[in-house]
Amino acid sequence: MTFSERHPISCLKMGRRSLGPRARRWSDTNMTPRSVIGTTDRRHGERLRIGIIAPPGVPVPPPAYGGTELVIDVLARGLAARGHYVQLFASGDSKCPVPVRSVFPRAVGTTAPATYELHHLEKAYEAFVGRVDLIHDHSFFGPLFAHATHCETPVVTTIHGLIAPDMEGAYESLSRSVSVVAISMNQRTSAPRVRVESVIPHGIDVATYPFSDAPDDYVLFLGRMHPDKGARRAVLAARAAGVPIRLAAKMWEPLERRYFEDQVEPLLRPDAVYVGEVGIGEKRALLRGARALLNPIRWREPFGLVMVEALSCGTPVISFGEGSAPEIVRHGVNGFLVEDEADMVAAIAKIDTIDRADCRRDAIERFDARRMVLAYEQLFVRVSSGASELRARPALRVNAGGLVPLAVA
Repeated sequence: MTFSERHPISCLKMGRRSLGPRARRWSDTNMTPRSVIGTTDRRHGERLRIGIIAPPGVPVPPPAYGGTELVIDVLARGLAARGHYVQLFASGDSKCPVPVRSVFPRAVGTTAPATYELHHLEKAYEAFVGRVDLIHDHSFFGPLFAHATHCETPVVTTIHGLIAPDMEGAYESLSRSVSVVAISMNQRTSAPRVRVESVIPHGIDVATYPFSDAPDDYVLFLGRMHPDKGARRAVLAARAAGVPIRLAAKMWEPLERRYFEDQVEPLLRPDAVYVGEVGIGEKRALLRGARALLNPIRWREPFGLVMVEALSCGTPVISFGEGSAPEIVRHGVNGFLVEDEADMVAAIAKIDTIDRADCRRDAIERFDARRMVLAYEQLFVRVSSGASELRARPALRVNAGGLVPLAVA
């Protein structure tokens, strides 16, 4: 029975089959990068060979919705530009300008059966183990598989989602053999038993987002059409403030469609327009033209990339103070943190007190791609050289002094 035929949870019970070096080195394969520019890595003066695994549901970069895939694209480009040999295992329609290997010619979507992702991951590990210095896995099941099978190539995993209480034990176990990256301090502290190697916030190429200090008169909701994201709350707040709102949202799954039909669509009027799911260019134009991004979330969001995208355009953010929002929104500087819809209405009324140039500047200083790429490079050099404290480091103990995220020079 292959990995793709097993139940997802069974990947923790697969025995101790080794994924050790079983084939050729990198130079013997068809994995040569299209271009390698920039400096070499700092480990013995050689470039690192990095295999990045993306989930198969969405191409890299995404044509529309796909925050994880956007970050993977930025990271792969940045590492290649710094001279590392980077290969990506993703859907075959991915256009990231590094060598791409795949098992599925096109993205399978986010609602595909779990066996699709498992088959994708099995082939990805077969392609990379023994041929790269390090695997960077952005999937959910892959790190569990690597841990259960004693993968001999160092593995780093970035957790892009919420660490649910019933999954903390599994993450705690795998973090003894896989280097775990959290994407916010809030996510980090949500699972104190998990050994986290680094906290690295997402970064984007801010220069590709158009800045405007003369926005239009609308506010914007951008994200998934899901109750946790709060499209209905955004419409009600904008209407109460007397400001038009545009909604751009992905709506692929049954729950998302039901929420739209039952809770959002009845509110649509000329002052509240749903423009559908938008591509990259239209998304950036909407962000650039908005007076503010409304982010009335009611869940512990690990990292709200859309907030960073808004700030990159100079657009301030008004967000409920949940999840990682307080790590992105600086109250009164690049937006406002609010408690509820009534507070959001009041914040909309004073949004013009926020300097849009300060929003752009803040995005560059804290969330530009360079900072993220350098942070991952430092981590990869440490892990691949064996300098990681992976097995010696105790689990997190939160104290009154708080936690300090990874500093990047």
